Amino acid sequence: MVLEEAGDVRQPQGVADMHIPWEACVHVVVAHELDVQGVKPFLLINAQDDLLNVKLNWLQCHFTWAPQRENIDLDDMKQRLQDSIDLGVKYQAMSYNQLAFVNCLQGNCVEAIQNLKETEKILRENHEDEFDKRSIITYGNYAWVYYHMGQLTEAQSYLDKLERICKQFPEASRYTAMIPEVYGEKGWSLLSGPGQYYEDAMECFKRALEEDPGNTDWNNGYATVLFRLEWLSGTPESQGPSESMKQFRRVLELDPDHTVAMVLLALKLQQFNQSEEALELIKETLQKSPDLPYVLRYAAKFYRTEGDVEKAVELLKKGLEITPHSTFLHHQIGQCYRTKLYKLINSHNAALQQKGELIEVCKYHFQKAFEKRPLTSIKPHLDFAGICSLNEEHHKAKEIYNHLLTLEGIRPENKQAICLQAGLFELNHKNSESNAINHFLEGIKVNYDSIEQKRCRENLEMIAARRLRRNPRESKALGVFGFLHQLDGERCEALQYFEKALEFDPDNEKYLSALCELRLSIKTDSDIPN
Repeated sequence: MVLEEAGDVRQPQGVADMHIPWEACVHVVVAHELDVQGVKPFLLINAQDDLLNVKLNWLQCHFTWAPQRENIDLDDMKQRLQDSIDLGVKYQAMSYNQLAFVNCLQGNCVEAIQNLKETEKILRENHEDEFDKRSIITYGNYAWVYYHMGQLTEAQSYLDKLERICKQFPEASRYTAMIPEVYGEKGWSLLSGPGQYYEDAMECFKRALEEDPGNTDWNNGYATVLFRLEWLSGTPESQGPSESMKQFRRVLELDPDHTVAMVLLALKLQQFNQSEEALELIKETLQKSPDLPYVLRYAAKFYRTEGDVEKAVELLKKGLEITPHSTFLHHQIGQCYRTKLYKLINSHNAALQQKGELIEVCKYHFQKAFEKRPLTSIKPHLDFAGICSLNEEHHKAKEIYNHLLTLEGIRPENKQAICLQAGLFELNHKNSESNAINHFLEGIKVNYDSIEQKRCRENLEMIAARRLRRNPRESKALGVFGFLHQLDGERCEALQYFEKALEFDPDNEKYLSALCELRLSIKTDSDIPN
């Protein structure tokens, strides 16, 4: 049976061709499952609920897209969406849609319904001629919220509305039409979540642009996700020339007054040493949107990179007056004060009082940047831990690293950054080469070619070489070189190091396992005829 992808759940094709209602097929599956489990009577009572849930999982809306409760910091997400709505930006309908999802996850279903009513109102006021196709996601969210409220009749009524709308599109499934408006809103939703969803967001914007290449919103979304991926170490987008720069110029062709695209283009130009054009764009942007926090924060980043920390702090504090709960702004302010702190320390004339004041203000802003984002704020956590280490608050720093090392489902370069900084902490502040080696090894084992991985390797090689100079019988250092040669595909060299390591640590299971694996792979290759 061919499967047609629709969200994260797939709908069987071919049922309609057999002239059998697909609901009947679901009942057969449900009845079979019930019978196997020996609870057939109970499940048949709940068949309507089960059937509705199956239908809902075929929708394209926030409830079927990847980021769920365990992957997002709900309070922070709610605040950011509310800030976006309060600022009156053009994506208000999308913000209300996503806010409904967050409210429902938090158990605020009545508030979620009100959010969706606001979405409908905005769409009718601004897009009456396109209301049907722009409301597909909203109606899907309605159906899910009513389902969570136990109002199954209401949930079904929105599925009926979706079915009516989808009949307008020849290639649509029963309840979902994959059109640019759906791909575009899905892209923005994924882009507002954790970084591991950026590649999926990029694909959504690409699909939207295939059918609607002149749409400013989708072009801007595509440019924005490219911009973010280019800043992440190890991504394909970070390796070559900047595609986002070209894409932001495309956005500005479509909308010359798009100031967010302007300021992000300026940052890319600055990165490629085109500072004169970048500065002109920054000035124009601040003139056109002097009170837009999105502009202020990126303009501040530009000035901080240029070395004008005072100007950066001025812009960030102005942005904080408008959106006082912005974790992004707090993080940027913390970075500005850290720049001041390092400059003071390097001047070798650091007054203790001034140094202490800068440390405290850095800690305050970094903590503000992650206190509502325990799952997704890796960089502010690491920055806070770094300042604690500098201030010899080693217990606090250790707590942060222990927390970060338990996080799962984060981007690989973030995992490597955590291992790198935890290793450096053990090496430089706790004088534990052994613990440092363990962290650096974990960073290298994350199979991702990033700057953080390279730095883990450099530190690992340095420590292992130093330990062998002190003691040629140091088994842990020998094991490190064995692992590195194994990683590079140099099996004979790796074999020699693991054999030598086992001479001095004969019961080490890791070395024994690695040795067996290497010998088996070498034998297998030698047994294969040319």
